[in-house]
Amino acid sequence: MNCDPPFLETYNTLLQNSLGGIRSIDKPSMVVERCELPLIDLGRMNPCYPEREECMKEIAEAARQWGFFQVVNHGISPELLESLQVEQNKVFHRTFDDKSEENFLNLSAKSYRWGNPSATNLRQIPWSEAFHISLLDIARMEQHKSLRSKIGAFATTAAHLAETLAEILAQKLNIKSGYFQENCLPNTSFVRLNRYPSCPIPSKVFGLLPHCDSSFLTIVYQDQVGGLQLLKDGKWVGVNPNPQALIVNIGDLFQAISNGVYKSIKHRVAASDKVERFSMAYFYCPSNEAVIQSYGTPAMYRKFTFREYKQQTEKDVKDTGDKVGLSRFLS
Repeated sequence: MNCDPPFLETYNTLLQNSLGGIRSIDKPSMVVERCELPLIDLGRMNPCYPEREECMKEIAEAARQWGFFQVVNHGISPELLESLQVEQNKVFHRTFDDKSEENFLNLSAKSYRWGNPSATNLRQIPWSEAFHISLLDIARMEQHKSLRSKIGAFATTAAHLAETLAEILAQKLNIKSGYFQENCLPNTSFVRLNRYPSCPIPSKVFGLLPHCDSSFLTIVYQDQVGGLQLLKDGKWVGVNPNPQALIVNIGDLFQAISNGVYKSIKHRVAASDKVERFSMAYFYCPSNEAVIQSYGTPAMYRKFTFREYKQQTEKDVKDTGDKVGLSRFLS
C-alpha cells in the first residue's frame, strides 16, 4: 500500500536538470547552524504572579528580535497533542488514491494538497503533503469522528492561546484592545496537518519552501524529527525540537499592523532521506474583509484587506512560484 504522493514521477524532468535556479542562500544542501528559540513559560501569566509583566515583555522582545519563540505551560495538554498525532499518522498513511478523493474527509475542495504538480523549476517543489482544514469544516468530518474530535479540541485551545498572545503583543504597541476579537472570528482561522515523507533526494529539494506566513500568528506542534529552519541575521539556522513546547511565529499581518516592529521571518523545512516528519499548525487569521493597517508613523505599509493580500499572494505564486508577501504593500 503506497501512501506517498508520486513525487519522483511528477518531477522527473525537472530533477534531470541542474540546480541553477536556486540561489545560494536557498540551497537545501547548505549546512546550517543549530539554535534554541526563546523559551517562554506562560505559567507566569497568572494575574496573581509578579512575573506577569516580565513574561509579557519577553514575548514582545522575542517577536521583535526573532519573530519566533517557544511557549510551555500553554494550556494544550500533552495527551491531546499526542492523540492528535496518532490520528494524523493514520490519515496520512491511507493510500494516496484515498487521500486524493475529493470527499475523503468530507471537507471543502482542495483540502488535500501535495507538492506542486505545476512546478516549472526545483525552487517550486515542496516534498510534503498537507490537509488544510478550515474551522467550519471540522464539523463535517462525520466519517472520521476521532480525528474530528481531536482537531476540534486542538483548534479551540489554540484559538484561545493565539488571541491571548495577540492581545499581549498589541498592548505593547498601544493597538486598541478588541481588535482581534472584532476581526479574527471563530471561523476565519484554520488548521493544517503536515507530513514530510522521507525523500531520496534531500540535497535537491525542500520539505517546505522558504516562505513567510499569511497570518497574524501561527502556532505549531512538531514531532522530534526536526527540520524547521529560519532565516536569522542573513543565515539559515535549524530549530532544535522541544517536546514540551509549542512554536509561535509572527505572520505577515502582524508585521504590517506593528509597522515592522514585530518580524515575520522567512522559514523552511529541510527534507530528510531517513525518516518522515509530522507537524500540525494553527493559523490565526482574520476575515477576508478585515482591514490591515500599520499602527505607526510614517506607515511602512499601505492599508489593505486580507482578501487583497490573499489574492496578490495567489497571483504571485502562480506567476513566480514565490509568495512575495508584504513587499507588495509597501507605502
